[in-house]
Amino acid sequence: MKNLWIPALLLVVATVHGEDRIVSTSGAVTETLFALGVQKHVVAVDVSSVFPEEANALPKIGYNRQLSAEGILSMNPTLVLATEHAGPPEVLKQLADAGVKVVTLSNSPTAEAAAERILAIGAAVDRVPGAEKLVADLRHDLELAKSLVDRSESRPRVLFIYARGGGVMNVSGAGTSADAMIAMAGGDNAVKGFENYKPLTSEGAVSAAPDWILLTSRGLQSSGGIEELLKHPGLALTPAGRNNRVIVMDDLLLLGFGPRLGQAAKELCEHLHPRLETAGIAGKEIQTTP
Repeated sequence: MKNLWIPALLLVVATVHGEDRIVSTSGAVTETLFALGVQKHVVAVDVSSVFPEEANALPKIGYNRQLSAEGILSMNPTLVLATEHAGPPEVLKQLADAGVKVVTLSNSPTAEAAAERILAIGAAVDRVPGAEKLVADLRHDLELAKSLVDRSESRPRVLFIYARGGGVMNVSGAGTSADAMIAMAGGDNAVKGFENYKPLTSEGAVSAAPDWILLTSRGLQSSGGIEELLKHPGLALTPAGRNNRVIVMDDLLLLGFGPRLGQAAKELCEHLHPRLETAGIAGKEIQTTP
C-alpha cells in the first residue's frame, strides 16, 4: 500500500502496568483496546466510543477534533492514543509537554491502514500477539467478503447519507470511510466527482439514481425513521426510494474501520447481493426494509 502513515509503530513500544491510565480519542481505537483486553486501563474516551457497551460508562473527553488539554489532563493519563484527525494540534503538544505519552495513528479508511492501526495499538500497550490475532481474523473476514464480491454479477449503486437531525443530510464522495466500505462490499458509490461530503439535494439524489440508500443507525434515528427519510422529494424518486431499499448499519461498525471491519464488509455485501449463497453470520447489525 502507498503512503501508509503509521508513526505510532516507530514512536513507542510500551508496557501496560497496573498504574497506567489510557485515554482514547477514537471509537475504533477504544474498540481495539477492549478487544485486546486492556479496558481496565482505559480511563476516558471520546464521544464516538460507543462499542462495546461498557465503553459508554467511561468519562467522555468530547469530540476528537475539539479536545481540551485541561479535560484530558484531569484524568491523569499516562498514554493518549490519538488519530491524525484528533486536535487541535496545540492540545496534543500541551499533553506531550506535560509528560503524557501521545501516540498518533493513521485515520486512513483502508483495510491495510486498519490492520496497521491495530498492530500499532498492540505495540503501544504491549499486546502484540493479541493484535496479530485480531488482524488475522480481520483479514480472514475480508477474504470471505471478497469471495462473495467476486461471485456477484452486479455492482449496485449505493448512496450513503450522513444525517444528523435538523434536516442536515450529506452524501459521501471519494476518500470517505463510506465510499471505501461500499467498494469493499461490491457496490458502486452513486455519487461521483467530489471528495469528502456535500449536502444532499433533490436534484443530486435523482441524478445519482441509487439502487440502495445506506445510513448509520444514529443517522436514521435523527431523520425520524425510514418513512420520514423517504419523504425527501429527491430520494422518493430514486430506484432505492421507489423500492423501499434502505440499509441501516451501526455507526462504528460501518465507518469505524476497526477490528470488525471484515464483519462489516461481509454483512453489507450480503445485503447488496441478496441472491448470493452466503453462510449465516452471527451478530447481524443490519436492518433492511422489505
